[in-house]
Amino acid sequence: MKQFMDKDFLLNSDTASKLFHEYAENAPIIDYHCHISPKEIAENRHFKNITEVWLGGDHYKWRFMRSCGVEERYITGDADDKDKFLKWAECLGKAIGNPLYHWSHLELQRYFDFNKPLSSKTAQEAWEVCNEVLNRPDMGAKDIIMRSGVTLICTTDDPIDSLEFHDEIRKDSEFTARVLPAWRPDRAMNIEKPDFVEYIEKLARVSGVKIDSFEDLIEALRKRMDFFSDMGCVLSDHGLEFVMYAPSSENEVERIFASRLAGSAVSREEELKYKFAFMQALAKEYVKKNWVMQLHYGCKRDNNKPRFRELGPDTGFDCINDNTPSTQLADFLNALEETDSLPKTILYSLNPSDNAAIGTILGCFQDSSAVAKIQQGSAWWFNDHKPGMTEQLRSLAALGNLSGFVGMLTDSRSFLSYTRHEYFRRILCNMFGELVENGEFPEDYDILGEIVKDISYNNSIDYFGFSLEKI
Repeated sequence: MKQFMDKDFLLNSDTASKLFHEYAENAPIIDYHCHISPKEIAENRHFKNITEVWLGGDHYKWRFMRSCGVEERYITGDADDKDKFLKWAECLGKAIGNPLYHWSHLELQRYFDFNKPLSSKTAQEAWEVCNEVLNRPDMGAKDIIMRSGVTLICTTDDPIDSLEFHDEIRKDSEFTARVLPAWRPDRAMNIEKPDFVEYIEKLARVSGVKIDSFEDLIEALRKRMDFFSDMGCVLSDHGLEFVMYAPSSENEVERIFASRLAGSAVSREEELKYKFAFMQALAKEYVKKNWVMQLHYGCKRDNNKPRFRELGPDTGFDCINDNTPSTQLADFLNALEETDSLPKTILYSLNPSDNAAIGTILGCFQDSSAVAKIQQGSAWWFNDHKPGMTEQLRSLAALGNLSGFVGMLTDSRSFLSYTRHEYFRRILCNMFGELVENGEFPEDYDILGEIVKDISYNNSIDYFGFSLEKI
């Protein structure tokens, strides 16, 4: 029997062990999509205890605690931080098969040198050990990032953001990781939202463009994109219900936009037509700037309306949306290709049933402008666990070019989440080990090692155009 989460955790063959320890384990990290706060990095935030860094804002953990019948006051409420941690430890001790169990223990081992299983039996000891480490002066946000081997981070930023904290970060010559903004214009796209008109007014003020038309809107966004580019931005990110294909005329889009600015509601058909035109217009700009376009879709958000009204968004009440039509995705990409406005694009569906469809769609739009120009993104959100990652990797390998894959990201608000890269790399190396051990790929470590290093690190440099040295 293998030891619990030892050095060969998830590595089930000699080949897998060799690939991980010699090629993946010490590769640096590029975290090209996350939700950590640039303000907290700039201020080198220190956390007063393990609850603050572990449970604050982590809706993955909150969902599991609710599933264990824990009262909300110990999750998002006013309970004492230690009591919240003790409740979490009690829940985690029984989280067999859940990725939270692996993630939490990797974090305990790597950041706190705590190698015991966390449960109600060890909670008091873990509380004391973790807090003692967190109270050291070298455990601020910047310190955690650097000790994690991170070379570059892309945050998620609204077009009206001043990016002042990014500016502060890049002035710190002692901080070795680069932190770049990533463009997230969802609020300008979500025409159906109650605060849309108010947001457009803010965008007008920030951009210096009077926005009376859809054409004005795109001009305002173009100016903000120029500002983001000056701050090092090279990629966008869009949160979509699904990737829609809803063509219309320029006059119709202008009419829909003008009607909404005047305070009228939009129909579902009008909403989709506007969003399709919006995505088309921005994709053209991404091609001009050589930006990567990321499309995150397939989530049904804010279920359980009473709890959503009480706690707000991103608190653990979202689920997979099975209305993610692959035909519209293909038509959307084709519409961009028809007008020479298809940028490098990464597709993330929250629905794992979409893996094969995405894999076949990728091959329709690849060309010589980039290796794996159209990518399937890493297993996302409800899928970033061992079976979800394995299925995504196997599907991509079977239907596309896995060797050109840009690899893992944290998609996290936590500064301790970089161990997810290790988790992914172990799963990747184990998959490769199985293929070699089964005689399905030669035991050629020159090729295998190169692929592992590329997926772990190098491919992101080439694909996004980051100014970093490859390994």
